[in-house]
Order: sequence, then structure tokens, then C-alpha cells
Amino acid sequence: MKHSTHPDLIVRLRRAHGHLGSVIAMIEAGRPCVDIAQQLHAVEAAIINAKRELIHDHLEHCFDEPNAIPKVALRELKQLSKYL
Repeated sequence: MKHSTHPDLIVRLRRAHGHLGSVIAMIEAGRPCVDIAQQLHAVEAAIINAKRELIHDHLEHCFDEPNAIPKVALRELKQLSKYL
């Protein structure tokens, strides 16, 4: 299911992907470990935030549907909770 927030999520993930490429280049160039760790932290935070937005978006849109079946919604919520 595609939501209106997915294009923004794609932009975020593409940006994180680009930063990860920069980290690889930094390692290959022999940059200081502190600089690399800082960039990796930024990539990790970007991915965590994207995941959180995806899950929140899903909760807001999919569980609020009039045709949502409570047992199915609860099972899906339990599955999602593994990724929080």
C-alpha cells in the first residue's frame, strides 16, 4: 500500500544512501575514524528516523480504516513492534 508520505520517505532514504557512499569513500581515503564514526552515526539516525516515520504512517493510515479487522490489525501491530 502506498501512502502520501512515501515519496518523502524515499527522499530520506536516498539521502542516507548517498551519505553511506560517502562513508565508504572516507574509509577508502583513510580519513580519521572519528570522522567516519560521526558520518555513520548520521546515516544510522537517518535510517532509524525513516523507519519510525514509516511505522507511524502505517499505524495512522492502516489501522484507522473503517474496514480494518481488529484481530488482523492487532497481529500486524505485534509484528511491527519488533522493529521499533
